[in-house]
Amino acid sequence: MEDREIVDLYWQRSEEAIPRTAAKFGGYCRTIAYNILSDAQDAEECVNDTWLKAWNSMPKNRPTVLAPYLGKLTRWISLTRLRERNSLKRGGGETALALDELAEAIPAENDTQHELEIKELSAAIRDFLEILDETESQVFLSRYWYMAPVNEIAEKFGFTQSKTASMLHRTRAKLLQYLTEEGLC
Repeated sequence: MEDREIVDLYWQRSEEAIPRTAAKFGGYCRTIAYNILSDAQDAEECVNDTWLKAWNSMPKNRPTVLAPYLGKLTRWISLTRLRERNSLKRGGGETALALDELAEAIPAENDTQHELEIKELSAAIRDFLEILDETESQVFLSRYWYMAPVNEIAEKFGFTQSKTASMLHRTRAKLLQYLTEEGLC
């Protein structure tokens, strides 16, 4: 079933929208949630919450491509769940490790203009990703958006773990330089 047809089901408030969404995007959303939470049960709950959030948000929003829309919802819900578990303070799992790695290149929160800075930073990172070659961009997104472990990324792209880690390190350094040049660091 095409994304447009699934979105139409949401707009018609058809109960068929959720099973169709789950069939097409369940694995994708579960992977995102599991990479963030490292817990199958929590990941499954977040995916179910994603379907509910999609159901409640669709009449207001009409995404043309569902994967990024659902991925963003899943990621947000999973990160919220992770914060609730206070896992970031304990440092367990890939999410904390990935965020620690990325912290070198991203300025810390320290003033009242935080929301504006986050928007500027998000736009700058999107612009940065556009100047990278496709593979480097996909490796970066796999690690820092989807929170995939380095060994999975290496396997996916046919690289060694060492090459993948080096690529991520160089890309973070490029990001730091880019953000510095943009006046965001």
